[in-house]
Amino acid sequence: MSETTSAAETAAPHRYTAAMAADIEARWQDFWDAEGTYEAPNPSGDLAGDAELAARPKKFIMDMFPYPSGAGLHVGHPLGYIATDVFARHQRMTGHNVLHTLGFDAFGLPAEQYAVQTGTHPRVSTEANIENMTAQLRRLGLGHDKRRSFATIESEYYKWTQWIFLQIFNSWYDTEADRARPIAELVAQFESGARPTPDGRDWSALSAVERADILGEYRLAYASDAPVNWSPGLGTVLANEEVTADGRSERGNFPVFKAKLRQWNMRITAYADRLLNDLDGLDWPEAIKLQQRNWIGRSEGARVDFPVDGAGSITVFTTRQDTLFGATYMVLAPEHELVEQITPAAWPEGTHAVWTGGYASPAEAVAAYRKLAAAKSDVERQAEAKDKTGVFTGAYATNPVSGEKVPVFIADYVLMGYGTGAIMAVPAHDARDFAFARAFELPMRCVVEPSDDRGTDPSTWDDAFSSYDAKLVNSANDEISLDGLGVVDAKAKITEWLTAHGVGEGTVNFRLRDWLFSRQRYWGEPFPIVYDEDGVAHPLPESMLPLELPEVDDYSPRTFDPDDADTQPETPLSRNAEWVDVTLDLGDGPKKYRRETNTMPNWAGSCWYELRYLDPNNDSKLVDPAIEQYWMGPREGQPTGGVDLYVGGAEHAVLHLLYARFWSKVLHDLGHISSAEPFHKLYNQGMIQAFVYRDSRGIAVPAAEVEERDGKFYYQGEKVSRVLGKMGKSLKNAVTPDEICAEYGADTLRLYEMAMGPLDVSRPWDTRAVVGQYRLLQRLWRNVVDEETGAVTVVDTEPGEETLRALHKAIDGVGQDMAGMRFNTAIAKVTELNNHLTKTGGPLSRSVAESLVLLVAPLAPHIAEELWRRLGHTESVVHQDFPVADPAYVVDETVTCVVQVKGKVKARLEISPSITDEELEALALADPAVVAALDGAGIRKVIVRAPKLVNIVPA
Repeated sequence: MSETTSAAETAAPHRYTAAMAADIEARWQDFWDAEGTYEAPNPSGDLAGDAELAARPKKFIMDMFPYPSGAGLHVGHPLGYIATDVFARHQRMTGHNVLHTLGFDAFGLPAEQYAVQTGTHPRVSTEANIENMTAQLRRLGLGHDKRRSFATIESEYYKWTQWIFLQIFNSWYDTEADRARPIAELVAQFESGARPTPDGRDWSALSAVERADILGEYRLAYASDAPVNWSPGLGTVLANEEVTADGRSERGNFPVFKAKLRQWNMRITAYADRLLNDLDGLDWPEAIKLQQRNWIGRSEGARVDFPVDGAGSITVFTTRQDTLFGATYMVLAPEHELVEQITPAAWPEGTHAVWTGGYASPAEAVAAYRKLAAAKSDVERQAEAKDKTGVFTGAYATNPVSGEKVPVFIADYVLMGYGTGAIMAVPAHDARDFAFARAFELPMRCVVEPSDDRGTDPSTWDDAFSSYDAKLVNSANDEISLDGLGVVDAKAKITEWLTAHGVGEGTVNFRLRDWLFSRQRYWGEPFPIVYDEDGVAHPLPESMLPLELPEVDDYSPRTFDPDDADTQPETPLSRNAEWVDVTLDLGDGPKKYRRETNTMPNWAGSCWYELRYLDPNNDSKLVDPAIEQYWMGPREGQPTGGVDLYVGGAEHAVLHLLYARFWSKVLHDLGHISSAEPFHKLYNQGMIQAFVYRDSRGIAVPAAEVEERDGKFYYQGEKVSRVLGKMGKSLKNAVTPDEICAEYGADTLRLYEMAMGPLDVSRPWDTRAVVGQYRLLQRLWRNVVDEETGAVTVVDTEPGEETLRALHKAIDGVGQDMAGMRFNTAIAKVTELNNHLTKTGGPLSRSVAESLVLLVAPLAPHIAEELWRRLGHTESVVHQDFPVADPAYVVDETVTCVVQVKGKVKARLEISPSITDEELEALALADPAVVAALDGAGIRKVIVRAPKLVNIVPA
């Protein structure tokens, strides 16, 4: 503390300082906890009988789950939490029953990595991180209902995550009813014969394995051999997001290969149409809706079957079935299941040398190319590379409309993740097919007439011609002709022909793939699944939940030679034999079983946490139906129900948000919840950025130690560069909320973060600017409390009209801004009012002081609570009514009207805003300046735009 500061505090011992703020904030945080100030009541039974709750509107406000990082919070993290807290406080003060709380999404890879490095159990480090973050968040004065908080690693919570998984496992999607139904109803259909088995045998004649395989084709949660990103060097499967653009692991930089492993999947594709259609009823940013629509990727086209001798047919999906006569070859994804079946032992006679890749046999060529493709990421494979690679399988398929034999290749530019993993290549009208055809000297046929002067011989073209606004040519056989038709008509005609001939049909395809739900890790929810001796999966009964994680000696997955793509993962759970191999009675006597040794992905716990907030201590059911209906049920303006406000980053647009929507729809279909959507309104907050300073080597240096001189920046005397970027520990520019709270107080931090700019826009952090909000609070304090004596200075007299107008305009503006989450402009209006009151001089009227405190309460709750108590109130400010503006004082007393003669301003009149056109015209014509300007001339027209303009046109 400087001598100047010390002297000032001695002269004004009751000045609002950081030390006083710390004392005030700690006391009121303790008070709120002790009194349960933020506890939101649930309805008890029938809401109609709960008069108090029935009379109050509800508001369920949520933040996206935080992950308890060991680094703790920097000032960028609480931006959304402070914003929802301000909004929630305003909603309480406007009569709402507000549910606002925060838990922790605590499973995941970071804690497991730390466990591998240190041997510390993930639970130990995670719980320590939660304790630290909880303390940091508490210091910000966030008004959370702490009774409802939890972490996903608590067995009481993940018991219900496992229970939901079992509901999904025990369900199938009935396309006729367009909803999920219990699997038992499907079994009943097979047993009765209402639904035939695939081979026509009676259900009773099938073995347990055969029945399980059939049901697996229907279950919404199922195990299958799925293509995955396998990293032998890490010993685990990676999500797409964990693989770099050059096909290596983000962690460790190991090679990543495409491999097929037995994995759990969620059949989210069954809900593709509903996930798409229900977006229309959600109050979400259009950019997020667009991302989801693109991710789901609905496209209308046709399924076409290309027969292959001795191997059935290759099925393709195409949106350009009109170009079928131009298909001159086919391409399969290297992983396609038909590749082995169609590949012959030897090259067919006359095989073009460039097609073989120099290999002696098709099998050798295919095996070598598959290994090459497995080492590439999907991003690399989809890149618009100039050189196309591939290899001939040795097989030919038949084009169903032309009867021509077309060669079948495998190439990495075709992915299993879209369509059927096979394409009909029409090189004259697709750029990638054109490049491939040129590289492999394949024929091209023009079937869409070019609109330019290139002609119809593709061998003379520089690139493919693609158009939806052109006529078909060279597209006819003995039964059908598309020649002369436009694309739309040609599509319809060829689709009808394909259907009639049993070689295709019109269909809808989605880019969306089923959700890969397995991880070869320790720190995640165990699957409540066991396998019998035949490998059939059995769900655990609810009485055996939760299935808790066992203790293991080693948290690391087994690693292998990074370049050995043929290895198989060994999970940490698989090494605990006592846990894996068990004897259980699942209803038909004790039997030996083997547990599933994968764990669920970290997305699982965040797919349903909004429901647990509603009824966090319920150990008998997922959520009480009356409670869920009250907080999340459908209502006017919210036809699918859901959380009233969900705030978080835009980076979760298509993963967390899509997965949570899927789980909600399944639970809704099965009758467990009334809401078909989890989040009705979504708001994406921006990011707090910070300057990153780098030395000549490009290494980040501590931002706090950089000096600015003449617009240039120096660290330890060396010039450094400055760019605006993310805030983070690794960039050495992180500022913790603890630092700001210690120097200025939590209320100042809250005000500064809300005042920096619009909430949905990213903004740069500037510690030097924080003091501006600190001074606002000091002026506010000074307007109510004497800094020398500590006495309240307000008086019980009525304020003047000028002050009343300033006050009620502020009340009106701040209220609207709060409701619209425009907190920066709300603070500007509070500042303007406070400055007006400061300049007016003299003690404030009690009514003005109390209204000012109530306006500030959502933004700076600690100082507001303290001033409210000092003003003589015994009830918390948290539940006081937000001030209501008097319309008489909100409207300006007078406005200025401009009077023009011949387009030139001749007078300005101060008039009432409510003046009529007739009254204003009379006043304008009587004004001396206007009379002089007219100088006796007649009037041809008077144009009146009350109350701002009168335009007089002389005769």
